[in-house]
Amino acid sequence: MTAKLLIKAARQLAAELNGLSFSAPVTHVYNPLEYAGAAHDQYLELWGGQPQPRRVIFLGMNPGPFGMVQVGVPFGEVAIAHDWLRINAPIHQPIAVNPKRPIEGWSCTRSEVSGRRLWGLFRDRFGTPENFFAEHFVANYCPLAFFDQGRNVTPDKLPAAEVAPVTEACDAHLRTLVETLQPDWVVGVGAYAQAQADRALAKSAHVTRVGRVLHPSPASPAANRGWAEAATKQLIEQGIWSND
Repeated sequence: MTAKLLIKAARQLAAELNGLSFSAPVTHVYNPLEYAGAAHDQYLELWGGQPQPRRVIFLGMNPGPFGMVQVGVPFGEVAIAHDWLRINAPIHQPIAVNPKRPIEGWSCTRSEVSGRRLWGLFRDRFGTPENFFAEHFVANYCPLAFFDQGRNVTPDKLPAAEVAPVTEACDAHLRTLVETLQPDWVVGVGAYAQAQADRALAKSAHVTRVGRVLHPSPASPAANRGWAEAATKQLIEQGIWSND
């Protein structure tokens, strides 16, 4: 039942974001909840229906070009999504393909470094996805990926008027996610995700605490100096994970 609620909420979010327009420098917008919707549904079916409530939801910003953009799974490093999370649903093509960011799906050989680091930590600490998802879940705040030709444009760089309807829809979806899974914590992966959670969940019917970990992006010098160790230390210091 829980997975069905999450799938319904994701499909509603995808529909609400369809048809929105964005000005330059944005040249292309991808919505993996649509063309990779079967894989996202499979992710929710396999790992969203575990016993609830969850203790922790890890919340990312939006899809990376070689992760969720390719295979519909949050932080979806292709090999980990396929081999560890056991996602194998077919991936289709967006209506308007960005030639500088083709969708290769399960054939993509580029690494989503943030996803490799994030899921790699969970795999190393918990061993199996069943152990991890017994108390945790991973989601993205915004499902849309924005591109200026081949360059990734993050949501915080969009004009306020254009991002307003995105924020409204994503806030509502995050509240649904939290009210469905009833976590003790929502952990923003990076400052942007933490800020969105703080704002959106101020209006949630379920009271939850908001934490934060360092973003695992290779653009972060701190993340490149040992992200897994730094993130684990942050989670232990906030009382989200135990030191064992």
